[in-house]
Amino acid sequence: MLLLKRGCEVNFTQSLPKMLRLLAAYSSASESNEQEQFRVLQLYPQKKAFKQEKQKIQHINVPPPRSTEMPVDQDWPSVWPGARTFHPASVPLPLRQGYNEKGEPPGKYANAELMKIPNFLHLTPPAIRRHCEALKQFCTKWPTGLETEEKCMKHFPVEIITSDYCYSSPTIRDPLARIVSLRVRMSSLHLDAHAKDKLLRLLGNKYNPDTDLITITADRCPTKKQNLEYVWYLLTAVYHESWRVELWEAEKSVADMEYYDWDTSPSRTNLVTLYKWPEPPTDYDYETIPHATEYKIAVSDLINNGEDEYSVNKYKEAVKNLLNLKCDNKG
Repeated sequence: MLLLKRGCEVNFTQSLPKMLRLLAAYSSASESNEQEQFRVLQLYPQKKAFKQEKQKIQHINVPPPRSTEMPVDQDWPSVWPGARTFHPASVPLPLRQGYNEKGEPPGKYANAELMKIPNFLHLTPPAIRRHCEALKQFCTKWPTGLETEEKCMKHFPVEIITSDYCYSSPTIRDPLARIVSLRVRMSSLHLDAHAKDKLLRLLGNKYNPDTDLITITADRCPTKKQNLEYVWYLLTAVYHESWRVELWEAEKSVADMEYYDWDTSPSRTNLVTLYKWPEPPTDYDYETIPHATEYKIAVSDLINNGEDEYSVNKYKEAVKNLLNLKCDNKG
């Protein structure tokens, strides 16, 4: 018998054994797949296998927490030498933090709140004392002549204020670390009346009359060193500019002054002339006149700051003391 397949003639009698072998191989492969795919689920293992697995289990002896074996007089800086995350087995203290589901503060074991925040268990008094003893070899004695704050301000009148930050960023440079402030007292600068008045006008709100401090702050440069040099430049520039006298300043009269100066006013001349009458005064020194300084301050405050009840009463008392006038309460 002939079989036609794909345009070819095949002898069926010759290919029959071959087909039988293929069918046998296919049936054996399907049986093996069925055996692997459909396994028997054993919910209860055999007793022999269970005994064998039970014999393989090894019991591990877990030691007790370290905190239970710590002596009372132990060297704590050796146990906790530096900053580290909280570990309950190393701390012999019943610490509590946070609240659990029952609304009670949990203990130190399995407490995530204690591990979140940084602790200061390494900064105990013995540890700090040990650090100080180690740093003493690098310290020098405090210089003589700087025992009080007044002496320090006298010898070191300029104060530089900067800040350093720990910045979590790809760059370690914090933008606020570049800011530099310079503080100096006005009384520590060598100025005359003209230079002081001009310096105050140049500074503006940089001067605090209550504390007598000049504060100059710079933050326009990218680095701290540049801003430090810039504040030094600003202080030097305004100081030398205050001593400079322009040509138009020499032509100013009393009416052109921005403030009332009693020393250059006719009030001083009239006071000295009246006090030394009938003799003409040879000089206009008012320091020997009783209550003259009080009268000078009262007149200057009255004209420069404006008239109010306080300044008028102050001027009244200064005139009475200057003329030695005594009046009762009715007068």
